[in-house]
Amino acid sequence: MQGRLSAWLVKHGLTHRSLGFDYQGIETLQRNRDFTNKTRGLAFHCCHFIYIYGYNYLRSQCAYDVAPGGLLASVYHLTRIEYGVDQPEEVCIKVFSPRKNPRIPSVFWVWKSVDFQERESYDMLGISYDNHPRLKRILMPESWIGWPLRKDSIAPNFYEIQDAH
Repeated sequence: MQGRLSAWLVKHGLTHRSLGFDYQGIETLQRNRDFTNKTRGLAFHCCHFIYIYGYNYLRSQCAYDVAPGGLLASVYHLTRIEYGVDQPEEVCIKVFSPRKNPRIPSVFWVWKSVDFQERESYDMLGISYDNHPRLKRILMPESWIGWPLRKDSIAPNFYEIQDAH
């Protein structure tokens, strides 16, 4: 079953895969990272199409490890906010990336609210967001080695308490 955004994207020649609807009736789409990993221009182009369609608010971005040794996913929850509409339209877009080279273009230049969320996904899972203006660790110390939320991550056998009083 195809949703409104999916039909609109097909009409404008933007390839994607419909993952159907979640339990709340929110349309879920999958975009491969190859639609954007060559240059910023193509990522910017696709995101602008979705923005022009009306998804002007990025509600949240998160990431997760699909399986040990498998893919990493970056998930974008977008909302179409219109004046006078009581129930805004929502969509979820998932972009998958291999863990050996987890690079996904940043959508910062379209939705500025993704700044800290993409930094957190980078810090916890190691997904690099190309063209992000300040991609660096935000939760873990700069000296931390590894990505703590990956399913194949090995936790250190010590815990250091810093500046404990």
